[in-house]
Amino acid sequence: MKNTNLIYGVSDKPGIWKTIVFAFQQVLAILAATIVVPVIINTSDAGVAAGAAMSQSAALVGAGLGTLVYLIFTKFKSPVFLGSSFAFIGSMCAAFGGAGAYLSAGYLGLILGAAFAGLVYVIIAAVVKFVGVGWLDKIMPASVVGPTVAVIGLSLSGNAVGDLFKGGVLDAAGASVASPFVALLCGLVTLATVIICSVYGKKMLKMIPFILGILAGYIVAAIFTVIGIVAEVPELQVINFGLFANMQWLPEFTFVKAFEGLGSVADFNWGAYIVTLIVAYVPVAFVVFAEHIADHKNISSIIGTDLTKDPGLHRTLMGDGIGSMVGAIFGGCPNTTYGESVGCVAISGNASIVTIFTAAIICIISAFVAPFVTFLSTIPSCVMGGVCVALYGFIAVSGLKMLQKVDLNENRNLFTVSAILIAGVGGMVINIGAVTITSVACALILGILVNLLTSKAAKNEEESNDENN
Repeated sequence: MKNTNLIYGVSDKPGIWKTIVFAFQQVLAILAATIVVPVIINTSDAGVAAGAAMSQSAALVGAGLGTLVYLIFTKFKSPVFLGSSFAFIGSMCAAFGGAGAYLSAGYLGLILGAAFAGLVYVIIAAVVKFVGVGWLDKIMPASVVGPTVAVIGLSLSGNAVGDLFKGGVLDAAGASVASPFVALLCGLVTLATVIICSVYGKKMLKMIPFILGILAGYIVAAIFTVIGIVAEVPELQVINFGLFANMQWLPEFTFVKAFEGLGSVADFNWGAYIVTLIVAYVPVAFVVFAEHIADHKNISSIIGTDLTKDPGLHRTLMGDGIGSMVGAIFGGCPNTTYGESVGCVAISGNASIVTIFTAAIICIISAFVAPFVTFLSTIPSCVMGGVCVALYGFIAVSGLKMLQKVDLNENRNLFTVSAILIAGVGGMVINIGAVTITSVACALILGILVNLLTSKAAKNEEESNDENN
């Protein structure tokens, strides 16, 4: 499994300055998704009612610390960055709105809920440690994992395309004021720069296409914005420079807010609230577990080492689970492995664990540098959309590459792959009360069931071949 096209392997150590540049590229890759989760919670109905004011910079700290925890548990063998999980957005809203919760209980609930979710990972990790991972290869062969990874990328495609038409300046209704055509132009400049650097670039240029792409797109967006401000044409204003006027100078950590509000929850109905948190967080943890496996199968195919065996699935689960707890303590958001990070590794050819470690440190330090965090926040959606078209596309393609050795002339494989792709791309989502089983999880579960249903045919085929031999 060691056949890779990596420029830097997991254990390789680029020079100091190269490492910093590569790490900054990783930060840019995971940035938008990581810091947007607090914004979504703050603007949700539950968040508004509770007066939620989750900190984006604190989310960066949580992601950085969570990643460091993950790296330690995986013995520095898995080049994956952890960031705020979108899967837990509904759960976090429940922490603010469940059982009549008000603000202080909500922040404490974010920590308690993440603890329940992390405990699920710890329990599963203990079971895996005891029984091994042989069962995993049986229920999740390439015919299941490949299309599931492809679905992860394809399910995000709508977000990338939608962002291409959005600027960073919003009106009172929360809509982009920039012309969608101007935003699209900025996004396409970003995408074109990424492609040109990746295909035609030499040495360093080939390894930092996202930095150069974002820089090119940002410059074009800045030119349009300045012209729009001077000419008083809102349709040309793509970048929200007004964010610099309201910079958050220090991160507001979740555990601090939770501690400050302890006195006001003395008469709180803790029984009902705890049940609300368990119901909101625990089922989602099982859903994210399925995506955890798919992500690690994907990165395993990229680096040429099966991470479910070395360092082991129990270690990746422990790292993800404990990392989520740590992330929530500081930033409020449970963490998860990021497909954007995996895509960045694949496109840049850099799987150096030192890069991931440095990216985590940059996230932590930068959270205390308000102008830097604010600058990152001003990168408009259209520019990040141009990057994400490439990132999400590579995730999808890496999944399809896993199918190269699968014989699709056999009906059992054909039905398994078909079921996963249609369920995933079609957006099969199941809502059970407050729990949402995502399209990726639904596709994976359906694929596993189809694979088990047709496994007898595979067994009969193997027995027939043995008899013929």
